[in-house]
Amino acid sequence: MPYGFYRFWDPTYILVIIGAVICLLASARVRTTFSKYSRVASRSGMTGAEAAQRILHRAGIYDVSIQHVQGNLTDHYDPKNKVLRLSDSVYGAASVAAVGVAAHECGHAIQHQNSYAPLAMRSAIVPVANLGSMLAWPLIVIGLFFSRNSGSFLITLGIICFSMAVLFQLVTLPVEFNASARAIRILGETGILAGDELKGTRKVLSAAALTYVASAAAALLQLLRLVLLFGDRGRRE
Repeated sequence: MPYGFYRFWDPTYILVIIGAVICLLASARVRTTFSKYSRVASRSGMTGAEAAQRILHRAGIYDVSIQHVQGNLTDHYDPKNKVLRLSDSVYGAASVAAVGVAAHECGHAIQHQNSYAPLAMRSAIVPVANLGSMLAWPLIVIGLFFSRNSGSFLITLGIICFSMAVLFQLVTLPVEFNASARAIRILGETGILAGDELKGTRKVLSAAALTYVASAAAALLQLLRLVLLFGDRGRRE
């Protein structure tokens, strides 16, 4: 008989719940940590934008522009347009947290300049990961309405598509950790932040890194759930 929707209501939901809780905790930690060190002014008096400019020039990068973007912690580096975008709480702020986040994004620009392999790999799989995320669930749901052979094929294809999105999450981890490591090292070498300030920045960047770990863990748990639900479809029909 068709593989009904009732299969979604089973104990494997605990995996989804665990993933959601992990993400919520990681998100809460980065917000509280960033908020705490946003109130600690850097002794250099440099804003996030000023620190980013100095770091980029020190690395010999003069073709990356620095722009202000609205939002909170919406900072990112755009390798396609070579733009480093800093959020409201980073661009014009002279705090330990702001300088640390700006330096982290500079780390991505330096990765791009140096053709850092994991970054190149992540950029290469972005189209596949986006397509996989878009097609995964529609394929799985459609497969539920088909007979064993046709339905199993569609569901398996959906799981493979979802795996591409999971792969993107995993490849992102070394990219983010490396950018943070570069940031801490550069801030120390340039003297933009002093020893005790670096400790605060390290806590901010570590908390931010945990959000990527949490996202990857949640994606892996979701993938495990799909395999548990549909891996033995044929035997249960």
